[in-house]
Amino acid sequence: MRGAHAEPAEIRFGTDGWRAQIAHEFTFENLARAAQAYADFLRQQRAAEDAGGGGRNPSVVVGYDRRFMSEQFALRAAEVLAGNDIGVRLFGEDVPTPLVSWAVRERGADGGVVITASHNPATFNGFKLKAPWGGSAAPETTRAVEALVDAREPRLSPLPEGATGGLGPQLESYRRQVESYIDLERLRSAGASVVVDSMHGTGGRWVESFLRGGRLGVETIRAGRDTLFGGCDPEPIDRNLGPLRARVREAGALAGLATDGDADRVGAVNELGETMTMHEVVPIILLHLARRRAMSGGVVRTFSQSVLLKRIAAAHDLALHETPVGFKYVADLMLRERILIGAEESGGIGVSGHLPERDGLLNSLLFLEAVVAAGRTPTELVREMHREFGEFHFGRRDLRFEVARGLALVESLSARPPARAAGHAVRSVETLDGVKLLFADESWLLFRQSGTEPLLRIYAEATSVAKREELLEYGTRIANKADINQ
Repeated sequence: MRGAHAEPAEIRFGTDGWRAQIAHEFTFENLARAAQAYADFLRQQRAAEDAGGGGRNPSVVVGYDRRFMSEQFALRAAEVLAGNDIGVRLFGEDVPTPLVSWAVRERGADGGVVITASHNPATFNGFKLKAPWGGSAAPETTRAVEALVDAREPRLSPLPEGATGGLGPQLESYRRQVESYIDLERLRSAGASVVVDSMHGTGGRWVESFLRGGRLGVETIRAGRDTLFGGCDPEPIDRNLGPLRARVREAGALAGLATDGDADRVGAVNELGETMTMHEVVPIILLHLARRRAMSGGVVRTFSQSVLLKRIAAAHDLALHETPVGFKYVADLMLRERILIGAEESGGIGVSGHLPERDGLLNSLLFLEAVVAAGRTPTELVREMHREFGEFHFGRRDLRFEVARGLALVESLSARPPARAAGHAVRSVETLDGVKLLFADESWLLFRQSGTEPLLRIYAEATSVAKREELLEYGTRIANKADINQ
């Protein structure tokens, strides 16, 4: 399939799948190579499980987002799977990633494929793998698939009749799950309004569909498909949420809710039209689950998540776990331990009683439930939380860095960390994922190379906004100069 003189692109799985630029590395040819490797992995797994022979062929659910040509890429992946005698069920329309995960588990499939680059820029697309339990594929799975790339030439076959669509029962059972998990009657009866921002992604009007029919006013902006995502990245962070912030202020809404490109991540805007960080949203949800719902279990925070989760977990005698960045690590713990909530800074949240997976739809509704049940505005909830557990303010900067350069900087900082940063003595250094400098008041500064983009991320959480900005400025200066002796 490849040209005789073409050098095949390297296919590497990051924190959540393989992602690359469309028409550069992400082509039909390279996608077929990745799909063939996954097919080989599934057949090896099935052969090991059915050593006695006579076992059934593996089965896979394939879904896709609203990116440029995602439906065609999804068809190609499905054709490769079918060409390897793997039973395929392909969604007939774009759907949020959590629904693909749900369908995998509900159908008892051996895995899933989602064609999506999630929150990445519009020029990217990706190939996500889902495990049989409905969560992100474990690191050992993606490593095994990586190792099988180019072991065999891709084998393609037209999809058999009935392989596309027919997933209505799974969509309906997902709706029933959300309706049983969220107190929708309380939300619908609230005398307030809410604005939903789907950022032109697969979230569409899903959140709105659960909230209609009562006193609550609800509207969705940026609900339609736009493969350029309105000119911004479909990541629900402050720089991309200008339309949501403006609409919340215009409407006098109680809150704004946002989902990313494939609707597995959540973002929020308070009643003042200010973007909330996950270091505010996740603790609010945790307090709601632990106090108002009286639920228990462990708390998982990824390496860039808040000190507040640590303090809230301690106050409620909940076990605290810390993992590298990437929800697959959270999902792994949710499978092995009794976990109440697991979260990452970028908006991925998993909760007990649902999938071991991020779900931006469910978590948008759960955050709104926390606000409505408390009878407070989001701003009031944050103030109360700070009074009880301490004031912390989070910020992040993304610097365009080639991966090799970013990794070299992180390695250098790890080997020779500074004694002081922005005038503050460094108390300790942690290297679970990147390099984190910790200070006496539990403020911290983290340098980490992205696993999905050529970006160096600099994170800081501090006891004041001024200190947070000092740390971020210091981190940016160090990264740009690549000199830790400043």
